[in-house]
Amino acid sequence: MLQIIVAASGQNLPNYVDPSAYEDTLDLSLITSIRFLTSADFPPFNFKDEGGDIVGFNVELAAALCKEIGADCTLQSWPWAQLPKALEDGQGDVIIAGLNINEENGRRFEFSQSYLQLPGRFVGRNTSASAVDFDPQKLTSVIGVQRGSAHFAFIKQHFPKMILLSFDSELDVFAGIEAGTIDFGFVDGMRASFWLNQNDCCGFFGGPYFSTEYFGGGLAVAVLPAKGDILRAINIGLRRLGERGKLDELYFKWFAVGFY
Repeated sequence: MLQIIVAASGQNLPNYVDPSAYEDTLDLSLITSIRFLTSADFPPFNFKDEGGDIVGFNVELAAALCKEIGADCTLQSWPWAQLPKALEDGQGDVIIAGLNINEENGRRFEFSQSYLQLPGRFVGRNTSASAVDFDPQKLTSVIGVQRGSAHFAFIKQHFPKMILLSFDSELDVFAGIEAGTIDFGFVDGMRASFWLNQNDCCGFFGGPYFSTEYFGGGLAVAVLPAKGDILRAINIGLRRLGERGKLDELYFKWFAVGFY
């Protein structure tokens, strides 16, 4: 189970490292180079800066991984829709761009351990209630949620007594919260953090809800099945980066409003 820890800054952080697990014994000298593929249209993960360079959380994570395992690496940008085919055509060794860990992609690729989970979160106006006293089990307020979404299904399963008002999109949920037509919304925590960074009217209430069944396996590096040693090396690097706090450092740098 994913453990949540509280950093000195007051933000919650995930602890992905299982202290009881043994590190892979792969000889990292066998992995001399890794070719990363990404896209340039998903800030703050991977996007072009004013000078035209690809920057972002995933870009710096790739660089940190390569430094950690002692490999020389390159990073090439492709249009998002072309990334899977580019990997299969041998244009690169791995994709680091938030490729969805679903059944279809699971048949085509192997995935590393997750380096970022995407929890569900309650969002409301700062005047709605005290965040300290917030208890979703006792809510009598109207909760906005996107119709037909995984977040809608999660609420129906775990909070069956909640009064729900469904919307066509999460943007509509956010608009309802800001306008005060609904008290709270239950949404994707990461997308909510982007919205909250631009809207100081509102904030997170309660803690994060993690569920691979409803919200997926988070963000991971996609690798072709034939590149098993590269996958093992990346997992070694992710474990080490997690143990010494580098993943937390990147998270704080690129997400002004944390979603954990």
